[in-house]
Amino acid sequence: MQKTTLNIPNGIGEGALTGYIHTATICTVDLKTYQHFYGEVMKMNFDAVPLTGEDKNAQRSFWHIPEDIDYDMYHCYRPTVPSLIQLRIIHLKTATPQIHKSYSSYETGSFSLGFPTADAKGMDKRMQDYGVKAMAPMQLGDIVRANGDKGHYLETIYQGPDYLHCVGIERVNYPQLAPCDPADGFGGPGYSAFVAKDSDAEVAFFTDVLEHYILFDSVWEAAQDGALGVNPGTPFRFCGIYAQKAAQNHYLLLDFKDGNMIDTGVQSCIPNQGLGMYSFHTSDIDKVMQNAKKMGVQVKSEIQEVSDYILGDGKGCLLETPNGFYVELFEKA
Repeated sequence: MQKTTLNIPNGIGEGALTGYIHTATICTVDLKTYQHFYGEVMKMNFDAVPLTGEDKNAQRSFWHIPEDIDYDMYHCYRPTVPSLIQLRIIHLKTATPQIHKSYSSYETGSFSLGFPTADAKGMDKRMQDYGVKAMAPMQLGDIVRANGDKGHYLETIYQGPDYLHCVGIERVNYPQLAPCDPADGFGGPGYSAFVAKDSDAEVAFFTDVLEHYILFDSVWEAAQDGALGVNPGTPFRFCGIYAQKAAQNHYLLLDFKDGNMIDTGVQSCIPNQGLGMYSFHTSDIDKVMQNAKKMGVQVKSEIQEVSDYILGDGKGCLLETPNGFYVELFEKA
């Protein structure tokens, strides 16, 4: 398969088993909305991926896409910051079930892509100019370091395509959560969040299979009129999981504790419409598979030769997390 000419870091820290979230795969039937939102509004490049019939057959087998579903593929990225999460957009020619039915934060499954920015107010004005709706007005919050130092952050959650939340966040006088374009302060995607019915099992997948680490894990309470839109005072687990020696492209886990979480009945996996898969580079795919089988993780596709436009050539496998999300592992040849 032809490869992208973009030089994309693999995100694997020295001595680490796996890297940070490298690629997020999203399925949709509404290509124009994606080109407008991610391409025009979010100022990302949006390239068509050349696919042969042979390429598609290999992908269908590896990713479990039914043979009667045809599709095109696109690579969406921020060229000035190639280390950020790459977006693999699968444009479906046949509609599949939607992972989400609404923007309710109570719906389980893939929740958001985060767009750290060095200019949250400028980003908010751009969103307003393009008519992108926010879940709530911009919030000012505190950051408290371990040494007691205090800082601030500005955050707004916007309504992205296919009910995926788009989080704009600026850390004031602190390093941003992911690198931003030095020219205009735009950044992201720099992290992603998931609402889990069984958060313990999901955390264990990332820590025991991928060997990532927990940076923070605590119970918060939802604010009055907050952007999450859940009942005020609702306790929820908020857990941040990072690849070893990584400071970006991390995974956030939410687990609401008021008993109101909603299962839409549609699994957060491709080819269902919405965000259905993360891809990670690994330094040892056999070790990842050993970890997965030791934990009893469902293996969707065993280790095999893979050729991918974004990831390159090497060996890949496909796992399913305990909450039904797809995770693709790739070891470069």
